[in-house]
Amino acid sequence: MRTGIATVCLSGTLREKMQACANAGFDGIEIFEQDLVTSPLSPEDVRKMAADLGLTLDLYQPFRDFDSVTAELLAANLRRAEAKFRLMSRLGMDTILVCSNVATASIDDDGLRAEQLAALAALAQDHGVKVAYEALAWGKYVNDYEHAHHLVETVDHPNLGTCLDSFHILSRDWDTAPIESFNPEKIFFVQVADAPKLSMDVLSWSRHYRVFPGEGQFELAKFLGHVVRAGYTGPVSLEVFNDVFRQSDVERTAVDAMRSLIWLEEQSAKWLDANPAPVNAAENGAGIRLPGRRRYPMELATLPQVAEPGGFNFAEVRAADTAALETLLGQLGFASNGRHRTKNVQLWTMGHARVIINEDSSQESRDAGAAAAPAISALGFDVESPVIAAARAQQLKAPTVPRKSQADEEIFQGFAAPDSTEIFLCQGSPDGTAVWTREFGEGLEAAAAGRTGEQSAVIDHVNLAQPWQHFDEAVLFYTSALALEPQPYAEVASPTGLVRSQVMLTRDRGVRLVLNLAPLVQREGSGSGSGQRRTYQEHIAFAVDDLVATARAAKARGLEFLQIPVNYYEDLDARFGLDPVLLATLRDLNLLYDRDADGEFLHFYTATVGSVFFEMVERRGAYDGYGAPNAPVRHAVQYDHLHQLNRTP
Repeated sequence: MRTGIATVCLSGTLREKMQACANAGFDGIEIFEQDLVTSPLSPEDVRKMAADLGLTLDLYQPFRDFDSVTAELLAANLRRAEAKFRLMSRLGMDTILVCSNVATASIDDDGLRAEQLAALAALAQDHGVKVAYEALAWGKYVNDYEHAHHLVETVDHPNLGTCLDSFHILSRDWDTAPIESFNPEKIFFVQVADAPKLSMDVLSWSRHYRVFPGEGQFELAKFLGHVVRAGYTGPVSLEVFNDVFRQSDVERTAVDAMRSLIWLEEQSAKWLDANPAPVNAAENGAGIRLPGRRRYPMELATLPQVAEPGGFNFAEVRAADTAALETLLGQLGFASNGRHRTKNVQLWTMGHARVIINEDSSQESRDAGAAAAPAISALGFDVESPVIAAARAQQLKAPTVPRKSQADEEIFQGFAAPDSTEIFLCQGSPDGTAVWTREFGEGLEAAAAGRTGEQSAVIDHVNLAQPWQHFDEAVLFYTSALALEPQPYAEVASPTGLVRSQVMLTRDRGVRLVLNLAPLVQREGSGSGSGQRRTYQEHIAFAVDDLVATARAAKARGLEFLQIPVNYYEDLDARFGLDPVLLATLRDLNLLYDRDADGEFLHFYTATVGSVFFEMVERRGAYDGYGAPNAPVRHAVQYDHLHQLNRTP
C-alpha cells in the first residue's frame, strides 16, 4: 500500500513538514495550497527537495467552489484553474483536488455541473493534469460520494475522476459498500481520517476534531476494504484537520501518523479476510473479478501477530530519594526483597504484585530537582512471545529501550510509549511467577508465598497521566502495539476542570490501563512567576481478597490514608442504605464504596509521593468498574491536600 499524508496535518514550515514525512517513512505527500503560498521555497525547490527525500508529490489541494456557477464566474474559475495547472507543472504534480461547491449562490443543476466539470477536465488534459472531484459532507448540492461519482461517470472524461474521503463519507453515515462497484480507473485518490463520534455540525467536526486512524470511532477498515475490492491502486493518504496536531512536534506527529496507516493497513487486511466477497459477486467496474485478498491489485501488509498480554508482570517507580516510597510500600504490606545484584534497583512484593523501585541517583536527576521526585517509569507485561511482540512494536515505530544485562540475567524486550513510560515484555508463566526475580535472591517466589499472614495481591490497574498533545497518540499506541481495546472515554469532574479518562484493557481484564488527560492547575504560594503547571498524578492499584483487613493492617503500620470527607459517607448511606456496621467501618478506615448490578467495589488511596500514589481495591462478585462515582471525591481531596502543602503561611 502506498502511503501519503497531507501537509495540513502537521505543524511547522513546508520544509520541516516534508523532512518529517520522509523521516517517518511516508511514500508521498499532498501539498496543501497554504503551505506552498507561505513558503520561501519556489515550486522548483519543493520539487527537488521531494525528489532528494524520496517523496512523491501526489496531490495539490484544495481547489474550491468551481462547479454549479454562472457563466461569468465559470470563466473566472477556469482562469484560476489554469494558473494552478501551470504551477503544478513546475512542481511536477499531476493531480488536483476539486471540492464540491459550498456557496449559497450556486445553481442546483446536475446537467450544468457535468458541463462545467467537462470543461475543467478538458483544460486539465491540455496541461497533463487529472482532476479528483470530491463531495464535501457540507457541500451545497453535492455532499454524497455516489452523487459525485455519478457526475464523473456522466462526464466520462479520462482526466476527471473522484476522490474518496473517509471523513466526508462516514461522518454522514453513507454506506461504503457501493464503492466496490466503482471503476477503479475513475478513483483518482483516497484520503482517510478518523474522528470521535460527536453531535455537532459536520463542518466544525471536520475542521477541528479529525484524528489519525485508530484514534477515533469510524469503521475505517471496512471503508478501505471496499476501496481495495474496487481495485484501487493509488496512494492511501491522511488528511486530518486537528488543532492539537498542528501545535505538536512535527517529527513526533509524523511518526504517529505513519503508525496509524500501518495499523489501518493491517486492520483492513483482517476485515477482508473476515468478510470475503460473495462467490457470485459481479465484476468490478474494470471488468476484473477479484475473489481473494491476495489477488487484489493493492497488496495489504500485516504485522507479526501477537496475543494480548496475560497480565501485569511488574510496575517500576523511579526516584532520586526512595525513602518515602519504601515507607509507603512497607505500610501497605509489601515486603522488601532487597536490591538487584548488579543494578541499582529494589524489588518489593505482595503476593504476585511486584513493584520495582529504581534508585535513580544520576547527576541529571539531581539537577532536575522536582522532576526526580517519584514517578511511574516502566511497566512490565506478560506476553506469550516477547521477541515477536517487540518486533511488532518496532514495525509500529515504537522506539527501542535497551537495558544492560549481565550474563545469566533476564533480557527484557522493551520500547517507549508516547508518554515516555518504558514498556517491557516478559515471558509469562501459568503460575504467575517471574524467573527474573531470582536475580534478587534465590527462592524469592517461594519465600514470598510462604510469609505468614501475607495478603494475596495482584496489580489490578495502572493509571497513567498523558500530556494533552499526545493523548490520542497514546490510545493508538496501546491499541496497535499491545492489542489493548479502548473503551468509550469518560469525563470526571475535578476542582480544576474535567479530566478525560480512557480505559484500555484486555478481553479477560488481565490488563487494565487507564489513561487520564488532566487539566492545568495553578500552584499556590509559589510566587508570581510560578504560572500554570499540569499535575501528572498517576497511580498503581493493587487488588486484594480482603480490603478491610488490608486497611486495618496498614493503619496499624502508620499509613497516611487519603482523608475522605464525612459528607461522602452521608451521601453513600443515602444512595445505598448500607448496613450501619459496614458504613462505620468504611468511614473509620477512609474506604470508598461502589455497587452495581454485578457486584461491589471497595477501595482506598494513599497520599501522593512525588507524582505517585497507590490504591488498594477489592472486587466483589463480577464488578468490572473503577468506582467512577468516587473519582470526583478523590480529585477534590487530592487538590485540597496539594493546596495545603503549597500554601504560603
